[in-house]
Amino acid sequence: MNKLNLIKTTAIALLPLLFSNSSSAAPMQPTLERALVNICVAAASNKPVKLKNALANYHLTEYKVALNLMCNNVDVISFAEQYDATKTAGRLQRSIGQVNIVDYAALTKVNVNF
Repeated sequence: MNKLNLIKTTAIALLPLLFSNSSSAAPMQPTLERALVNICVAAASNKPVKLKNALANYHLTEYKVALNLMCNNVDVISFAEQYDATKTAGRLQRSIGQVNIVDYAALTKVNVNF
């Protein structure tokens, strides 16, 4: 009877492992994957017109792609730079905009007399 309980307990404990998916990422639809691959290829091509057309075909903006797309586990701007695609990388970088941080406490001088 003890062996039967041990087998049941082991089977119940291992049951979730049988149905778990081995990959951590959710499966991607082939159409979506093809679209993203085309955009990565266009970004690496160093042809801004090709990138613009690929984004227009899939109704995406440069801003969204620059912030969210990963090509070969690297963000799309770094991916383009790896392939010396400076024109497309620059275009995507400009779409994000620039951030300026100003420390107002350092700029404002306060005189304190004791």
